[in-house]
Amino acid sequence: MYKILMVCHGNICRSPMAEFVLRDMLKKRGIDGVEVASAATSTEEIGNGVHHGTKAILHSLGIDCSFKRARQMTKADYREYDLLLGADSRNIINMNRIAGGDSEGKIKRLLNFTIRPRDISDPWYTGDFDTTYADVKEGCEALLDWLYQQGIIS
Repeated sequence: MYKILMVCHGNICRSPMAEFVLRDMLKKRGIDGVEVASAATSTEEIGNGVHHGTKAILHSLGIDCSFKRARQMTKADYREYDLLLGADSRNIINMNRIAGGDSEGKIKRLLNFTIRPRDISDPWYTGDFDTTYADVKEGCEALLDWLYQQGIIS
């Protein structure tokens, strides 16, 4: 089982969107053997559900996220997951702090897999969940291509 952890600041907007979009892509392609979860770098939203803006986007795609509750990334997650993908550069700094470094090169930004590496737009500040979804979708599609190229999925 190949395990991927999506990470953002609060685990209520970008990382759960990435988690559920990637899960949906894997399911629709009939790909087994990949587990996807998400977490936060902060403690601010622990236990809270997915933000209504993310929930609305996912609902429009027929994806249920009602059971998701925010949790914080732990040092143990670094050992448990094969890839830990941050939404932005600040997340990467905090993920490295939580993990105690990245000796195995597992911590990356999701959009680094695209031809246009950048941070995922943060709808907490912009209110623009459509742009965030476009970023997440682009990143997840590029990640799937990379997983195929690496022979992790077929």
